[in-house]
Amino acid sequence: MSVPALTPSQTVGPFFAPALLRPDAPGNVLVRAETAGERIRIEGHLYDGERAPVPDALIEIWQANSEGRYRHPADGRAGPLDPAFSGFGRCGTDSEGRFWFETVRPGPVPFAGGRLQAPHTCVTVHARGLLNHLVTRLYFADEPANAADAVLACVSASRRTTLLAARDPGAGIAVYRWAIILQGEGETAFLNV
Repeated sequence: MSVPALTPSQTVGPFFAPALLRPDAPGNVLVRAETAGERIRIEGHLYDGERAPVPDALIEIWQANSEGRYRHPADGRAGPLDPAFSGFGRCGTDSEGRFWFETVRPGPVPFAGGRLQAPHTCVTVHARGLLNHLVTRLYFADEPANAADAVLACVSASRRTTLLAARDPGAGIAVYRWAIILQGEGETAFLNV
């Protein structure tokens, strides 16, 4: 009697670029000429635990507009809803693990008890080898409201900096730089949502 062969281990992907980054899908430029708010550019890298770049991953962002309002039916609050801003974008990582978004700096959004959350961008990471996507947030290191943000306060002080994007002091459009590290030393704080 022969012993059946075991199925070899396989990883998820790579398939993000051809499957999810089609020309008709949301892209990484979320703004148009008429979009309200301060234009910003988020530039980042996605690294594995050995600090090697992760190519062929997909980074998604979801954020409020410059007035703190989401383009979503669940956000029925009063306040301006910018018809020129969807708040959702996708970007594939290149061979060096780089990704970027052109968007607006989001406004503060409500939290429980009438408090406000600091301006932030919700980030989802899809990459080969991940059976489940990862969720985190990008906060702006130069934002004073970070000190009172209830979600950021739940992250241990030693890991809080992994969620902060630093503003590049160069001229022109505001550029925020950020690295997502999937595991190991300096691992980005991921949220269990």
